[in-house]
Amino acid sequence: MTDMDGVLVHEGRLIPGADAFIGRLRETGRPFLVLTNNSIFTPRDLQFRLRSSGIDLPVESIWTSALATAAFLDDQRPGGSAYVVGEAGLTTALHEIGYVLTDNAPDYVVLGETRTYSFEAITTAIRLILGGARFVATNPDATGPSGDGVLPATGSVAALMSRATGVEPYYIGKPNPLMMRAALNRLQAHSETTVMVGDRMDTDIVAGLEAGMRTVLVLTGIVQAEEIDRFPYRPHRVVSSIADLVDDV
Repeated sequence: MTDMDGVLVHEGRLIPGADAFIGRLRETGRPFLVLTNNSIFTPRDLQFRLRSSGIDLPVESIWTSALATAAFLDDQRPGGSAYVVGEAGLTTALHEIGYVLTDNAPDYVVLGETRTYSFEAITTAIRLILGGARFVATNPDATGPSGDGVLPATGSVAALMSRATGVEPYYIGKPNPLMMRAALNRLQAHSETTVMVGDRMDTDIVAGLEAGMRTVLVLTGIVQAEEIDRFPYRPHRVVSSIADLVDDV
């Protein structure tokens, strides 16, 4: 398994060697998934964006926090309802499991990633949570990257909503091992024979470790080499970029 942003691409641009790495996986027939905590886009959207950057892979090989969230809700409360603060990647995933999206006494308030957070929508979500709706969020990332610097992400908005309601969300995406276990099931793979490649210690690496996988940290994304020792856990391997792993496939 590999993370997407910071490992394969950075702000839509190919990270050198990523195309060769994915190509080698496909040539050898090794099962793999590209994981992302980004819930903005559907897998088909992401497939197109990756292809535009030079990486060609089947849509079935993309697993998002939106899909993991939908799978969780379908398991917990099939045919339920939700009020969503998020984009098409999340609303599409919920529609596909048969969920009704409503602001009328929903079973859940589901918070996902968006670059156009609406004060009105957040206010509605807060009132629904205070009224008894269960609070779920796709991922805990406090910030995300952009060409101009970091942006507030799902975790930051969740903190605002939690402060207003006194209710903490249940996060589905990395580092929750639930997302990793669902991905392993999708691959029909065992954790002992699976590797997680990522650029973040606090999501990718800890999620892989807690799921029982070997982990590889690449230094093309969020975490730099001098920051690794700040964490109480370590990846099994650290490499400069995904290009260093091509010959290992």
